[in-house]
Amino acid sequence: MTVSKEGLPAWLDPVVHAVETVRPRQLSRFLPPEDGAGRQSAVLILFGEGERGPELLLMERASSLRSHAGQPSFPGGALDPEDGDPRGDGPLRAALREAEEETGLDPSGVQLFGVLPRLYIPVSGFVVTPVLGWWREPSPVGVVDPNETARVFTVPVVDLTDPANRATTVHPSGHRGPAFLVESALVWGFTAGIIDRLLHYAGWERPWDREKQVPLDWRA
Repeated sequence: MTVSKEGLPAWLDPVVHAVETVRPRQLSRFLPPEDGAGRQSAVLILFGEGERGPELLLMERASSLRSHAGQPSFPGGALDPEDGDPRGDGPLRAALREAEEETGLDPSGVQLFGVLPRLYIPVSGFVVTPVLGWWREPSPVGVVDPNETARVFTVPVVDLTDPANRATTVHPSGHRGPAFLVESALVWGFTAGIIDRLLHYAGWERPWDREKQVPLDWRA
């Protein structure tokens, strides 16, 4: 299982630079517990090239799931024992395996080019390793298991950087975070936080109105 920057399109250079230089606390204030607690998991941040330029692959979780129901997210999930060492290649294998299981993606068409620092999702206790990939050879994707996934879709980066599609979510707990209103979905929480930081450190972010708020209900 290799990570390679060879032959990437030039437009990914700023993302590669961001991945190589960003520090954990620049991504999130929620970092893994120092005692090693938490369930090891990984997500695949997959960049492809669509009709409108660079795009990201996302999925919407089924509304029946216990955690993060109905929420748009990157493909991903918990590491299985066969994925291997959580501090080695395990997250790489898990990210590709989960993406295949959830979206039908053909992993052989994906070139992994970077890994971000591990982050923590307190509400679910997951320690998440974000794995970045270039969709060198796109394959058909769609819902594999309706019990887990409601839909699979791509979002053009130009829509994610459009100030009109950006907002701040306000949770009943008072927590605020970045959000994106794209593809008839509200992308918020952990996924939106990663996208927000990637856009910022890649230099793709455009000024947007941080006072524009979207309330979340208490079930979110």
